[in-house]
Amino acid sequence: MAFSRTQYLVAIIACVLIFIILPRSSRQFGVLRAVVPNSSPNWKTEGIYFQSIKQSRDPYLPRLATELSVEFPYHPEKRFPLNIWQTWKVPLDDPTFPQSYAENQETWNTVNPTYRHYLLSDSQCEMIVKQLYQNVPDVVEAWNGMPKSILKADFFRYLILYARGGVYSDIDTRALKPVAQWFSSREYIYNKLNTAGLVVGIEADPDRPDWNEWYARRIQFCQWTIQAKKGHPMLRDLIVKITELTLDRKHAGKLNSVVGKDSDGDVMDWTGPGIFTDVILDYMNGPFAESHEKKPMPPINWSVFTGLSAPLLIDDVLVLPITSFSPAVGQMGAGDLTDEWAYIHHLFSGSWKEVKKIT
Repeated sequence: MAFSRTQYLVAIIACVLIFIILPRSSRQFGVLRAVVPNSSPNWKTEGIYFQSIKQSRDPYLPRLATELSVEFPYHPEKRFPLNIWQTWKVPLDDPTFPQSYAENQETWNTVNPTYRHYLLSDSQCEMIVKQLYQNVPDVVEAWNGMPKSILKADFFRYLILYARGGVYSDIDTRALKPVAQWFSSREYIYNKLNTAGLVVGIEADPDRPDWNEWYARRIQFCQWTIQAKKGHPMLRDLIVKITELTLDRKHAGKLNSVVGKDSDGDVMDWTGPGIFTDVILDYMNGPFAESHEKKPMPPINWSVFTGLSAPLLIDDVLVLPITSFSPAVGQMGAGDLTDEWAYIHHLFSGSWKEVKKIT
C-alpha cells in the first residue's frame, strides 16, 4: 500500500515527539507512538494522543486483582456511565447538613439533568461497600480496619467508581459545565476514536525546588473529581495497593501509627493523591515495565505533564489540564472559572484540608 507525503510526515513527527518527551535512557525502547492530527510539535498546549506500542497488559494477576477483575469486568468499548457520586457524613435531609454543601450538590443536578445523582451518607457508604465487595473479603477487611474517616472517604470514591463507574466529585465542588460537554465525552479525540476509560485532572504542578514542602508529588493528580468506566484496571490496581497496605499495617499493629513525615503525609500516601498519582503513573508505564525497571525514572513521569494546558490521552487514561478541575487557584498556570477547560470549581471547604497556596 502506498503512503502519501502527509503520512510520512506524520510518522516522522511522531518519532521526533517520542525523542523529545522520553528520558534519554528510555528512548531506545520506542515505547510510545504519537497519534497526531497535524504536524504541530506544541503538544503540551495543543494536545496529543499517545498509544503504547506494546499493547498487552496483565499477563499475570495476583489473587486479589483477579477477584476484582472477575467481580467487576472492564468493558472499554462502553460509554461512561451516567452516574454522579458524592458523599457527606449525614443525609441531605438531616438538619445538620451544611446549606452551602446542599447548594453545591444542586449545581450537579442543574447542569446534568439526565444523570443519576447519588448523595450518600457515611452509613450508606458502609452498607454499599460491604454489599458490593462481599465476594472480595480482603477489601471489606481493609475498609473495616481504616481508623480515620478521611481514609474511608478516599477509598470509597475508588471503590464506587470501580464497581459502578461515572463521575465522583467532592461535596465542596460546584459544576460549571455539563459532563456531556467535557472533553472526555467526545466521540473522537484528536481525530481518533476516543478510547478514554479514566479521566483525571492535574491538581498541582509546583515548578520550584521546595515543591515537596507543599505537595506529595512533583506532579499531583487530583482525586476530588474523577471520571471512570466500571472496572477500569487502574482503579483495580489502586484498590489492590491500598488494601494490601492497610492489611500489612493491620497485621503489624500500625493502623494508628503515623508512617511518614506527619499525619497529613501519611494520609496522602495511604489513600490520598500521593498513592493515587503513583498508581496512575505505574499504570501508564505498565505495558513496557521491563524496559525501565532498572532505570532511575520511567518514560512516563512528571516531566510529561508539567506545563500541560491541553488534554493528553495516553492509551485509555485522559489527563486534563490543571484548569479543568482546579480553576481559579491563582497559581501553577490555572485559568479562571470562565476558561473553556474549566469544568468544576473546587471550593476547598471540606473537613480534611485547606488549599495549599505556594507563597
